[in-house]
Amino acid sequence: MPSAEDTSVHQERSVVRPTHQDEIAAAGSELIGGRSGRWTRIGSAALTPVGAVALVAIGMFALGMVQKLPCYNWAWFRGAGSQYTHACYSDIPHLFAGRGFAEGLVPYFDRLPGDMQFLEYPVLTGVFMQIAAWFTPGGSIQEQEQAYWLVNAGMLMICTAVIAVCVARTHRRRPWDGLLVALAPAFALTATINWDLLAVALTAAAMLMWSRSRPLAFGILIGLATAAKLYPVFLLGPAFVLCWRAGKWREFSVAALGAVGSWLVVNLPVMVFAPEGWKKFYTFSQERSIDFGSFWLVITQRTGESIEVSTVNTVSTLATVGLCAAIGALTLTAPRRPRFAQLAFLVVAVFILVNKVYSPQYVLWLIPLAALARPRWRDFLIWQACEVMYFLGIWMYLAYTTSGDKHQGLPTEGYQLAIVLHLLGTLYLCAVVVRDILMPERDVVRRDGSDDPSGGVLDGAEDVFVLGHAAHPPRHAAFTETGPRVEWGTPAAD
Repeated sequence: MPSAEDTSVHQERSVVRPTHQDEIAAAGSELIGGRSGRWTRIGSAALTPVGAVALVAIGMFALGMVQKLPCYNWAWFRGAGSQYTHACYSDIPHLFAGRGFAEGLVPYFDRLPGDMQFLEYPVLTGVFMQIAAWFTPGGSIQEQEQAYWLVNAGMLMICTAVIAVCVARTHRRRPWDGLLVALAPAFALTATINWDLLAVALTAAAMLMWSRSRPLAFGILIGLATAAKLYPVFLLGPAFVLCWRAGKWREFSVAALGAVGSWLVVNLPVMVFAPEGWKKFYTFSQERSIDFGSFWLVITQRTGESIEVSTVNTVSTLATVGLCAAIGALTLTAPRRPRFAQLAFLVVAVFILVNKVYSPQYVLWLIPLAALARPRWRDFLIWQACEVMYFLGIWMYLAYTTSGDKHQGLPTEGYQLAIVLHLLGTLYLCAVVVRDILMPERDVVRRDGSDDPSGGVLDGAEDVFVLGHAAHPPRHAAFTETGPRVEWGTPAAD
């Protein structure tokens, strides 16, 4: 009978080490002594790989807070331009007074003064904002806004730890892929701009539950995430088409019912007792004109012609539906069933690319999905470089537009270039993910013989419905003509 130490070593050796597979990871490891050797013990009782990833994520989040210090100390309160030139803008302190939290108004129930009559965020995000307001101490309005940002930052740091842990645990044998999230520069820079990390954390937890074959928990978490931000509902699309190909209708039905149920639990009380305030998020999203970061803005600025909001809404919706349908067709015709994380990344990326607004913190939606869909440092860093350039570009452009005759900052043409860089970076990552789907032997996650570590009930399942070339033998989803031959067990066999 093997000793506990022997068992521990066996488990350690089963963990995929990026420094042995990824040249960028290997080069980066030189900063801490080089890649791990044959007898390296990965993790310990005190610090496992998951724990290490979480600590790194928290450390990077803290560095992001430090980057906001110029604004925290003075720039938020002394004119608009300084918070842009220092690239440290955040919605959080401004909305403390702007959405009635300073006066003790109740979100969705109490009407706000000014043009924005009610809070324009989904209900669960509004609850998050209200809880932070309850913990904000009194003082001058500046002191309250500073404290409100700090309280929110503390709560968002907890969300960051949840995201890091969930991503590191979703692929059982690849916990170190969580470092892609932990070390993502765009994550640190945008984490405290808004409240998006709440929805991102719930979505990451949902992905973990799906990977553990818990469709009900997945559905409940997706419903809660959708109650905080709209984009998580798109993950039900990949789940549907993958379950269609694998014939897992019961599991998808359970997930869908769980999502609808949890969303209703959060939203129904506000829908019933404050319907006008509840629908503000949806009417605001529909009525919102073309805004920063979208290719729509580039078109209007380059042509000098405005586009009707209704036209943008219609075209964006049709484009989203059409591209998601194309992803569905790709799923049913791919030579091997795509991994759930790959499709999740693609559908959220589609939503971002065709939307009429792209706020810099929206990159947070994609970072955990990208780490699971394409855990390759080169591609990830190319995309992140584009996002960092966009992050700097939007603030320099706003500095330019608020500097009056001084024209300090980035002119319109420069900002358009930043938008194009963001679009090209996202499209590049989409392209390599699609290539991995069409050429599964290029997928780094599957090189060790794995099928879909994030797939849960789909992992190792046989195909039931396929189209095109995928309809020809072999029908097994895990089949590969190259690489090691393995016996495919159930997900629990890990």
